[in-house]
Amino acid sequence: MAIRLENVGIAVRDLEAAISFFTDLGLTVVGRDTVSGEWTETAVGLDGNHAHIAMLQTPDGNGRLELFEYVHPEAIETEPTLPHEIGMHRVAFSVDDLDEALEVAARHGCRPLRGVATYGDVYRLTYLRGPSGILVMLAEELGKG
Repeated sequence: MAIRLENVGIAVRDLEAAISFFTDLGLTVVGRDTVSGEWTETAVGLDGNHAHIAMLQTPDGNGRLELFEYVHPEAIETEPTLPHEIGMHRVAFSVDDLDEALEVAARHGCRPLRGVATYGDVYRLTYLRGPSGILVMLAEELGKG
């Protein structure tokens, strides 16, 4: 059986703000829709669900994020995920220039949780809170260029 990762889905409170953040980092919107009806109830397992969605793709074409903002039922606000909690954790991106990516993130009010770390001679990386409290890891591979 062949398998490949299709996308990572993230529920957000403000779809436009999330799209702005991720497109400013370099992703591209490849589709948008509003979904509801029996097929979504069956697929998602949530009666009466109705959501606005956007599919974004990384520049290399290999990674996709599906962002969705629920219209119905009303979205449930939860505390943002902590780095050590069990469950969906974070979305991670490799970037060519971490400092530039952090400047972009800062324009959206997003800053590192603590700072930028260096992992051996392999990566400079950081975690930050993106839109809707999403944990986002940005990593710049060292020694490339």
